[in-house]
Amino acid sequence: MTLDEGRRVRLASELRLPLADDFDGPSLLLAAGNEGIVERVTEHPRQETPEAREYLRLSSLLDAYGPQMPPASRKQLEEQVAALEPEWRAYEESRARVTVRVRLDNGFVLDDAEEGLFAPLTP
Repeated sequence: MTLDEGRRVRLASELRLPLADDFDGPSLLLAAGNEGIVERVTEHPRQETPEAREYLRLSSLLDAYGPQMPPASRKQLEEQVAALEPEWRAYEESRARVTVRVRLDNGFVLDDAEEGLFAPLTP
Protein backbone atom coordinates (compact mmCIF):
# COMPACT_ATOMS: atom_id res chain seq x y z
CA MET A 1 0.00 0.00 0.00
CA THR A 2 1.35 3.41 -0.90
CA LEU A 3 -0.35 6.52 0.37
CA ASP A 4 -0.57 9.65 -1.75
CA GLU A 5 -0.15 13.27 -0.75
CA GLY A 6 -3.49 14.92 -0.04
CA ARG A 7 -5.21 11.63 0.79
CA ARG A 8 -7.32 11.31 3.92
CA VAL A 9 -6.16 8.57 6.26
CA ARG A 10 -7.10 7.05 9.59
CA LEU A 11 -4.70 5.96 12.31
CA ALA A 12 -5.02 2.16 12.16
CA SER A 13 -4.06 1.40 15.78
CA GLU A 14 -3.29 3.18 19.02
CA LEU A 15 0.05 4.96 18.90
CA ARG A 16 2.21 5.63 21.96
CA LEU A 17 4.55 8.61 21.69
CA PRO A 18 7.15 9.02 24.46
CA LEU A 19 7.52 12.60 25.68
CA ALA A 20 11.25 12.15 26.31
CA ASP A 21 14.05 9.77 25.35
CA ASP A 22 12.97 7.59 28.26
CA PHE A 23 10.51 5.08 26.77
CA ASP A 24 9.37 4.10 30.26
CA GLY A 25 8.51 7.68 31.20
CA PRO A 26 5.43 9.74 30.42
CA SER A 27 3.91 9.35 27.00
CA LEU A 28 1.11 10.58 24.80
CA LEU A 29 -1.37 8.07 23.38
CA LEU A 30 -3.16 8.74 20.11
CA ALA A 31 -6.26 6.63 19.74
CA ALA A 32 -6.89 4.49 16.70
CA GLY A 33 -9.36 6.15 14.36
CA ASN A 34 -7.82 9.63 14.41
CA GLU A 35 -8.07 11.01 10.90
CA GLY A 36 -5.91 13.42 8.96
CA ILE A 37 -4.34 14.30 5.63
CA VAL A 38 -1.08 13.03 4.18
CA GLU A 39 1.18 16.02 3.57
CA ARG A 40 4.30 14.23 2.37
CA VAL A 41 5.32 10.73 1.28
CA THR A 42 8.99 9.73 1.37
CA GLU A 43 10.28 6.51 -0.14
CA HIS A 44 13.59 5.42 1.34
CA PRO A 45 15.82 3.25 -0.85
CA ARG A 46 16.23 -0.41 -0.01
CA GLN A 47 19.36 -1.23 1.94
CA GLU A 48 21.59 -3.49 -0.10
CA THR A 49 23.25 -6.14 2.06
CA PRO A 50 26.92 -7.04 1.61
CA GLU A 51 25.80 -10.49 0.44
CA ALA A 52 23.53 -9.00 -2.25
CA ARG A 53 26.37 -6.75 -3.40
CA GLU A 54 28.73 -9.73 -3.53
CA TYR A 55 26.16 -11.74 -5.52
CA LEU A 56 25.97 -8.94 -8.08
CA ARG A 57 29.74 -8.69 -8.32
CA LEU A 58 30.31 -12.43 -8.70
CA SER A 59 27.44 -13.00 -11.14
CA SER A 60 28.70 -10.12 -13.31
CA LEU A 61 32.16 -11.66 -13.23
CA LEU A 62 30.69 -15.03 -14.21
CA ASP A 63 28.67 -13.52 -17.05
CA ALA A 64 31.62 -11.56 -18.42
CA TYR A 65 34.47 -14.03 -18.01
CA GLY A 66 32.84 -17.40 -17.28
CA PRO A 67 33.23 -18.83 -20.80
CA GLN A 68 36.97 -17.98 -20.77
CA MET A 69 37.68 -19.33 -17.28
CA PRO A 70 39.26 -22.70 -16.57
CA PRO A 71 36.51 -25.24 -15.75
CA ALA A 72 37.51 -25.63 -12.08
CA SER A 73 37.54 -21.87 -11.48
CA ARG A 74 34.21 -21.42 -13.28
CA LYS A 75 32.67 -24.23 -11.21
CA GLN A 76 33.92 -22.63 -7.98
CA LEU A 77 32.51 -19.26 -9.03
CA GLU A 78 29.16 -20.83 -9.98
CA GLU A 79 28.99 -22.45 -6.52
CA GLN A 80 29.71 -19.12 -4.83
CA VAL A 81 26.99 -17.40 -6.87
CA ALA A 82 24.52 -20.20 -6.08
CA ALA A 83 25.28 -19.92 -2.35
CA LEU A 84 24.51 -16.19 -2.41
CA GLU A 85 21.34 -16.49 -4.49
CA PRO A 86 18.92 -16.72 -1.50
CA GLU A 87 20.30 -13.41 -0.15
CA TRP A 88 19.89 -11.83 -3.58
CA ARG A 89 16.30 -13.06 -3.90
CA ALA A 90 15.46 -11.71 -0.45
CA TYR A 91 16.88 -8.33 -1.44
CA GLU A 92 14.96 -8.30 -4.72
CA GLU A 93 11.70 -9.15 -2.94
CA SER A 94 12.16 -6.57 -0.21
CA ARG A 95 10.28 -3.35 -0.65
CA ALA A 96 11.39 0.18 -0.04
CA ARG A 97 10.58 1.73 3.31
CA VAL A 98 7.94 4.45 3.00
CA THR A 99 7.32 7.13 5.61
CA VAL A 100 4.69 9.85 5.66
CA ARG A 101 3.96 13.19 7.27
CA VAL A 102 0.33 13.32 8.38
CA ARG A 103 -1.49 16.32 9.84
CA LEU A 104 -4.23 14.92 12.05
CA ASP A 105 -7.55 16.73 12.39
CA ASN A 106 -6.83 17.25 16.11
CA GLY A 107 -3.78 19.37 15.22
CA PHE A 108 -1.04 16.82 15.84
CA VAL A 109 1.51 16.25 13.10
CA LEU A 110 3.19 12.88 12.77
CA ASP A 111 6.38 13.17 10.73
CA ASP A 112 8.44 10.27 9.37
CA ALA A 113 5.75 7.82 10.47
CA GLU A 114 5.67 4.40 8.84
CA GLU A 115 2.95 4.28 6.20
CA GLY A 116 1.60 1.05 7.74
CA LEU A 117 0.33 3.01 10.74
CA PHE A 118 -2.40 4.52 8.55
CA ALA A 119 -5.33 3.16 6.58
CA PRO A 120 -6.54 5.14 3.57
CA LEU A 121 -10.11 6.39 3.71
CA THR A 122 -12.24 5.68 0.70
CA PRO A 123 -13.25 8.82 -1.20
